[in-house]
Amino acid sequence: MRWSLKIAQVAGIGIFVHWTFFLLLAWVVYSYLSAGENGAVAVEGVIFVLAIFACVVLHELGHALTGRHFGVQTRDITLLPIGGVARLESIPEVPMQEFWIAVAGPAVNVVIAVVLVVILLVAGDIARARDVTLIGGPFLGRLVAVNVMLVLFNLLPAFPMDGGRVLRALLAMRMSRVRATHIAASVGQFMAILFGIAGVFSGQWMLLFIALFVYLGAQAESQMVEMRSLFKGARARDAMITRFRTLRADDPIEAVVEESSASHQKNFPVLDARGPTGVLLHRDLIAALAKGDRLARVGDIMRRDLLVVQDSDPLDRVIDQMQSKGQLLALVERNGELVGLLSEEHIGQWVMLHSSVTSNSSTESGVGESRPRLGAPSS
Repeated sequence: MRWSLKIAQVAGIGIFVHWTFFLLLAWVVYSYLSAGENGAVAVEGVIFVLAIFACVVLHELGHALTGRHFGVQTRDITLLPIGGVARLESIPEVPMQEFWIAVAGPAVNVVIAVVLVVILLVAGDIARARDVTLIGGPFLGRLVAVNVMLVLFNLLPAFPMDGGRVLRALLAMRMSRVRATHIAASVGQFMAILFGIAGVFSGQWMLLFIALFVYLGAQAESQMVEMRSLFKGARARDAMITRFRTLRADDPIEAVVEESSASHQKNFPVLDARGPTGVLLHRDLIAALAKGDRLARVGDIMRRDLLVVQDSDPLDRVIDQMQSKGQLLALVERNGELVGLLSEEHIGQWVMLHSSVTSNSSTESGVGESRPRLGAPSS
C-alpha cells in the first residue's frame, strides 16, 4: 500500500504502517491532554493503542499463516487507523479452506484473551478486571476486553469481516460460490442498514461509519466474485489484443504521438533484437510532453520493469499479478514470441463482450457458451 512504512517482517511477511496511523496516535495524545490528564497518562494511552494493534497484527498473521498452509501467500499486512489489512494473493474457492482461514484471525484473539486472563489470575488482579472499561481498570484487563470485542465484531456475518467469509464458506458447501456470496453480501448489507438506523437514533456516529464500511464492503465482495466467475476457465489469450504496434528505444517520442493518434493505441511494448526491453505507457508519454521534452527518445521514458505472461496462463492469475505488481500492461508471449497485450482496459472490454455473449447465448439457446476474442492474430 502506498505511503506506508515497513516496520517489521514476520515469517517472510512484511508488516507496514500507513502514515494515517500516526494521526491516530497524535489524536490519542491530544485527547488525554485536552481532558486535563498529565503526560504520563497520555503515554500510557498511546502504549495501550499500540498493544491493541499488536493484537491486530497477530490476528492478521493468523489469517496469513493459515492461508500459507493451504498454499495461499500473503503480500503484506498494513496497519490503518481502523485496523489491519492482510493482502492475500487469493481466497481459496474450496469452502473449508476459506472457513479455516477466516476463523483463524478471531481464534488468535481468543487465545490472546485466554492467556491474559490466566496472567490476571496468577497476579491476583482478576477481581478488579471484572469492572474494566476501555478507559479504566487494569491494563491487561482492558486488553482482554478489546480482544473479546475484536472476536465478536469480526464474526459478524457481514463482509468484509471474517464472519461474512465464514457464512459464505458454509453456504458454498451447499450451493455455488457466486450464489453463496450474493446471500452473504445481502445479509451483510441488511446488518449495515441496522447499524445505520441504530447510529441515527442513538447519536453514535461511529455506527454510521461502520454501516457504510460494511455496506460498501459487502457490495464490493459480491461484484468481485461475480466478475471472477466470468474469468473461470479463461486464459490470457482470450482477453489479449493481438493487433498492436511496437517501438524501439531510439524512436523519438514525437513519432510515438503520431503513431498513437493514427492507431488509437495508448501503451506500447518496446523491443530490441532479443525481445521486449520495456513498455511506454500513455501517462509517461503525456508527462514527457507536458515538460516540453519533445526531443526525448522512447528509451528515456519507458519503464523497464516488465510483466511477461504466457498466453495459456489463467486470466484471473494474470490479473492478480498485474494488481500485486502495480503493472498497467502485461506482455503476452507464446513460445518466446510476443503475441499480445493485456491492460485493464482490454480486460474490461472482454468482460463486457463476454457478459453480453454469455447472456445472449443462454437466452436464445439455453446451451453452450462462447468466448469473444479481442483482435485477430497479427501477421
